[in-house]
Amino acid sequence: MELSQLRIFQAVAEEGSVTRAAERLHRVPSNLSTRLRQLEEQLGVELFRRERQRLQLSPAGKVLLDYTARMLALHDEAFAAVQGGEPAGAFVMGSMYSTAAIHLPSLLARYHRRYPAVNLQVQTAPSGELLEGLLSGRLDAALVDGPLALAGLDGVALCEERLVLITEADHLPVRSALDVAGRAVFTFRQGCSYRMRLEAWYAHDHAAMGRVMEIESYPSMLACVIAGAGVALMSASMLDSLPGRESVAAHPLQAPFDQATTWLMWRRGMCGANLSAWIALQEQVAAGAERALQA
Repeated sequence: MELSQLRIFQAVAEEGSVTRAAERLHRVPSNLSTRLRQLEEQLGVELFRRERQRLQLSPAGKVLLDYTARMLALHDEAFAAVQGGEPAGAFVMGSMYSTAAIHLPSLLARYHRRYPAVNLQVQTAPSGELLEGLLSGRLDAALVDGPLALAGLDGVALCEERLVLITEADHLPVRSALDVAGRAVFTFRQGCSYRMRLEAWYAHDHAAMGRVMEIESYPSMLACVIAGAGVALMSASMLDSLPGRESVAAHPLQAPFDQATTWLMWRRGMCGANLSAWIALQEQVAAGAERALQA
């Protein structure tokens, strides 16, 4: 097996599509299909099965994916080690959607300028999926809702978020979940930590949660709320960034549902040069922001 084959296999497994994997790797789909067939012939097993227009891993493929993540991580670690410990090679980071949109752009720009030898990739998903990616070795680090106390993971805080419930502009003040009981709720799919916080808020107030409408876009959530179709939960920083925010009312939640901390997490013992450089940069930016506030 060649590392290039394994990278192709990993990309197709994560994307569920040869076409999307080809776009991600900047290659033509036919090339990926040929390399995958060669890999299956070498191993003598079928790695994928097509189900509902999407490629699904076979049992053998699931086993290989776990080994692939570990082999590629070891390769990148070795590459960095022989380069004198300088950040270099692939670095795959996961992030919640809101964090990627609000807090990552300036950090990414600084990191790229400072460490051009690093091939930094960002994958967005709900916190639950990001944690699975960390534990499986698919991700080197992830920005998730925390704090977390999972065995095998370490982390540092990135930022504090204030959470608000948004309704149509003329809605009466929301003091508890009872004030929006039965209303449709727009949120991300299962595994989203903000969705779990919202469900906990309703349960705490013994209020009935209305129909859950899964939407993978904050602008789309906002548009639905503006139209009066229901309510949604998001960070105040996310809301502040969206066009049309003045057309909704933002209601603060009661403690402890009103605050969330975004954490950078990684597998214990797997903090290599690339991740160490990111942590140092993140702490440097946070210290600069703190000094600016004090001034």
